[in-house]
Amino acid sequence: MMSRIAFSTVTSMAMACAASAGVTVSDSLAVWSNQVTSGGETVGVETFNSISAGWYPSLSGTVSNTYWTATADSGLMVSQGAPQTFNALDSMVFTFSPGVRAVAGNIFGSRADHTVLPSFVNVTLSDGTSWDAITNDVNDFVGFYSSTANITSLTIFAADLNGSEPVFATINNLYLGVPAPGAAALLGLAGLATRRRRA
Repeated sequence: MMSRIAFSTVTSMAMACAASAGVTVSDSLAVWSNQVTSGGETVGVETFNSISAGWYPSLSGTVSNTYWTATADSGLMVSQGAPQTFNALDSMVFTFSPGVRAVAGNIFGSRADHTVLPSFVNVTLSDGTSWDAITNDVNDFVGFYSSTANITSLTIFAADLNGSEPVFATINNLYLGVPAPGAAALLGLAGLATRRRRA
């Protein structure tokens, strides 16, 4: 696990990405949302605002028909609707069931008191696609869209730019591309028809 990084080269870049074939990455919510809707899905969001402040061994919820779970080795702290890792050396891992074609978030590093700290952030998907950036605001955004395979997990790691202060991986909003309501209803009817044929 990363605890210290050589930042001499990192600080000179705004964003770097190693995307696998079929995955596009965007730092714009508007551009990412357009990809999602052009692909026939809608944008669903988990704001985390309904989760009470405190420590949790894990978090979970649903966006439309997608179940998400967030974990970290030492658990998660929630404050002001933003989960962060309890330990500065931990990564925050989201899993999705079923997998999704599009996932995004307002992702950044923060201090233990949840104040934003300019940070190096790495986000990695289940297929190996990774995104590195310098973040310094609660609205910093990254979105992934896959045209080939479902995304089943997203891992977030954050570190201080000069390696001298504990930084906690933090997310403010989680966005998912989910089936449009009509498509979800049709899938449900198709499943019902299949079960009736087997009966």
